[in-house]
Amino acid sequence: MSEVQTNQQFRLAARPVGLPTDADWQLTEEALAPLEDGQVRVKVLYLSLDPAMRGWMNEGKSYIRPVAIGEVMRAGAVGVVTASRSPRFQPGDHLSGAFGVQRWWTGAVDENSGVVKIDPALAPLPAWLNVLGMPGMTAWFGLTDIGQPTAGETVVVSAAAGAVGMTVGQVAKHLGCRVVGIAGGADKCRFVVEELGFDACIDYKEGNIATGLKQHCPNGVDVYFDNVGGEILDTVLTRINMKARIVICGAISQYNNTTRVTGPSNYLSLLVNRARMEGMVVFDYAARYPEGVARLAQWLREGSFKHREHVVDGLENFPSALLMLFEGKNFGKLVLKVADA
Repeated sequence: MSEVQTNQQFRLAARPVGLPTDADWQLTEEALAPLEDGQVRVKVLYLSLDPAMRGWMNEGKSYIRPVAIGEVMRAGAVGVVTASRSPRFQPGDHLSGAFGVQRWWTGAVDENSGVVKIDPALAPLPAWLNVLGMPGMTAWFGLTDIGQPTAGETVVVSAAAGAVGMTVGQVAKHLGCRVVGIAGGADKCRFVVEELGFDACIDYKEGNIATGLKQHCPNGVDVYFDNVGGEILDTVLTRINMKARIVICGAISQYNNTTRVTGPSNYLSLLVNRARMEGMVVFDYAARYPEGVARLAQWLREGSFKHREHVVDGLENFPSALLMLFEGKNFGKLVLKVADA
């Protein structure tokens, strides 16, 4: 069978103001370049859609350079090698890497490329973009390295039914903590408690968060893993304990602001309680990913850990699928299926 000769990709056409629109994207098609020594060709199977992608579209200083206008949109992905001129990987190998929003990826795969081999027998491919991928590593290292919970402490996590939140909560339960989630909607809260084993979940769409925290965290909050920022962060700060740790992972409530980002007005609680608030970026832990994968994979094999992916089919649906993250429409880790395995 002759190799496919063309590729399709979504490129950033303009920097969004507020929510991205169709006008901010350009769907392009181009010929595939011949393979060079040290390169592989990867058929992209699944793309990871993450809130962080919105920040990557903005121009300005951040933890990673912005996606350039006209550049293929950055995205984590998993795929299968169809051709190789590298001794590291062979046709048929399944790989994970920053392959971008496109059907095919061609590139060098040296040890600094960030491209790694994955085992689809250990977990379904979408799970390698969830619990065994960047969200899982974010949860593992953010909670254990920065949150540093100990058995008996109370851990609160926002966006608890999302990719990072569901893993944070389960890790905290494995470490012997009381875990309270914050999520939007009765179905998500029910899933978090009944399926994932959280002790309680506060529905921010229906209940008062302050009241919920008082009810479910009667002894206060020792660790707060924040994925949303804004009002929820501000409210949790009123319930933190002495020497509490707040992990700033994300602020999805602020990403599409057209005005200035809203910071916590209750930050003096950090002073009163001698508490610590620290940001984390998962890429800082890249050299330690195998450590996190090993622990989470062990729990998966034992059947004591669960994951959930929300899969949308079709590369052409990328612009609308991405918006689901900011509208609360995804239930679990949002993944875009590009091709059959």
